[in-house]
Amino acid sequence: MTKAIVLLSGGIDSPVAAWMVKRFGVELIALHFSNEKFAGKEPEEKARRLAEFLGIKKFICIDASEDFERIATKCNRKYYFVLMKRYMMRKAEEIAKKEGCSFIVTGESIGQVSSQTLSNLISITKAVSIPIIRPLLTMDKQEIINLARKIGTFEISKGPEVCDLLGPKHPATKSRHEDLLKEEEKLNASGGI
Repeated sequence: MTKAIVLLSGGIDSPVAAWMVKRFGVELIALHFSNEKFAGKEPEEKARRLAEFLGIKKFICIDASEDFERIATKCNRKYYFVLMKRYMMRKAEEIAKKEGCSFIVTGESIGQVSSQTLSNLISITKAVSIPIIRPLLTMDKQEIINLARKIGTFEISKGPEVCDLLGPKHPATKSRHEDLLKEEEKLNASGGI
């Protein structure tokens, strides 16, 4: 059976993406990046409930609070969301290799937020060699919400989005790979992430 890592945030989009991929018989492992220091435990609790609701048996949680804070303070703030996603993809790839997973699943769609512009999605993808599947890529937010209601995840997912607590007011909507590598060098120079 094909296995994959799904990045499960506790929000509306990622459980819909998980449901879409799971329909094809893919065994999913849920990976949640906690930002407990800044967002509390609620996002993790929601993600656990969503994994259970979707029949995902394995749930892995990484407390990334310190790493997210280092990205926000050591790097050019406008790249925070892209650098955060690149970090998450690398961690997901490490776990995917250990767990025998073939790809990563995300709830990203084009243009919803700063990290999801086409330029930034390309930059995020370049962080890893494992394929990233984005089943919601061309859906708009209302379509995703409608599907979340239909499949029963919306009631668990609804509530404030807290993934942007450390992000800038004006994030970069375009990023160049070379610029991101320079920003990541700042992290490596200060102890790595």
